[in-house]
Amino acid sequence: MKTNIYALVIVMLGCQLTTVHAQSKHSPMSHYPSYDGLVMCGYQGWFRAPEDGAQEGWGHYAASRNFDADHVHVDLWPDVSEYPKTYPTSLTNNDGTVAQVFSSVDQSTTDLHFQWMQQYGIDGVFVQRFFSPLRTVEGRHQSRLVLEHALKSSQRYGRAIAVMYDLSGLAAQGEDCSAIMKDWKELVDELKITSQSTNNYLYHKGKPLVAIWGLGFPDRPYNIRNIGIEKLIEFLKNDPQYGGCAIMLGVPTYFRDLNLDCLPDPYLHEVMAKADIIMPWMVQRFTPLLQAEPSRYAAQVKNDIAWCSKRHLDYAPCIYPGFSWYNLGKLEFHGVPPLNQIPRQKGAFYWSEISGAIQSGAKIFYVAMFDEMDEGTAIFKCSNTPPAGPKLCDYEGMPADHYLWLTGEAGKMLRGEIQFSQLIPTRTLTKK
Repeated sequence: MKTNIYALVIVMLGCQLTTVHAQSKHSPMSHYPSYDGLVMCGYQGWFRAPEDGAQEGWGHYAASRNFDADHVHVDLWPDVSEYPKTYPTSLTNNDGTVAQVFSSVDQSTTDLHFQWMQQYGIDGVFVQRFFSPLRTVEGRHQSRLVLEHALKSSQRYGRAIAVMYDLSGLAAQGEDCSAIMKDWKELVDELKITSQSTNNYLYHKGKPLVAIWGLGFPDRPYNIRNIGIEKLIEFLKNDPQYGGCAIMLGVPTYFRDLNLDCLPDPYLHEVMAKADIIMPWMVQRFTPLLQAEPSRYAAQVKNDIAWCSKRHLDYAPCIYPGFSWYNLGKLEFHGVPPLNQIPRQKGAFYWSEISGAIQSGAKIFYVAMFDEMDEGTAIFKCSNTPPAGPKLCDYEGMPADHYLWLTGEAGKMLRGEIQFSQLIPTRTLTKK
């Protein structure tokens, strides 16, 4: 009997020592302890210029190293009037001047973007981490430059920041997503991403929030049953040093019924049950060109929230201002999609989603996207006078900051700081 008691004491002491040794590496608190009441945007940070040091040519601006009308990759053109550093292109503005663009790898670019977030009351961003470069130590380090800049900018401007892992690039067979675990460890250890002296990493219900996007889409080459997704979630949730995280999963719009844009595999629901927040990707799924779309969008959100609530899951509706990928499609697809495929209607479409989601019970927002010009969903400052030559969208004569301002107003209405209204708010502009 005494032997058993001594053995039990030794085991208990061992467990205590293990707990002390494997203490969590995350700060216990954050300036952003919960996603509730916040408007967060997706942040690509993937635009490049040949002279920016990244050695990626005109990354995401053009489909080759020739930045001309035949190779333009974007459908929106950035308003670069406030950028400290810009790069000349081979395109020409209507007034004969050389058209300029920014690079996402410059710290000054990221600072300006976060300054805009602070100025217009946008809470922060999920910085995208794509799977392809995560396979090697070199790739992980090279691909995190924009994240490093964003971490510094989040400190300077008091904005929330979080990581979103995009599974795009995961091989069709024979590869799991364990590289994400290695990356997360490096971000926690080397960047101190969740333990800065001023911790602005986004937490949800007291836990660092990590997003994983790309589960259940039929156009993905990988089988979600074979990529180790449950192992990854288990690590992020329960690892004694790097875990203790909340998980947001990016899934198709019609995840509830497992149809239309979603694989008909019930395993998706098993994985979703292990998450904390569900964010359905709704870009391209709704359009103002159909009369009943605002009601359909609101009903979709309401029913999604009910489904998630029944399973003790939180829900982040995806809102977007419009959509266009004419130039991207012309270069990469068999057919050519129409320019301005989902028109913005000067913000009316965007506001119909915002008001519909709030009316349906949404408590948080995910905006697609802050800086996505390839698919025409950007909310940051874009030009009404794009360069001559390529076919490009503009902001329909609205101010360059129109969607930044609307996004800030969305946050106010979400939190009850301004009165709810289905009508898009009007803005009084003062001349400088």
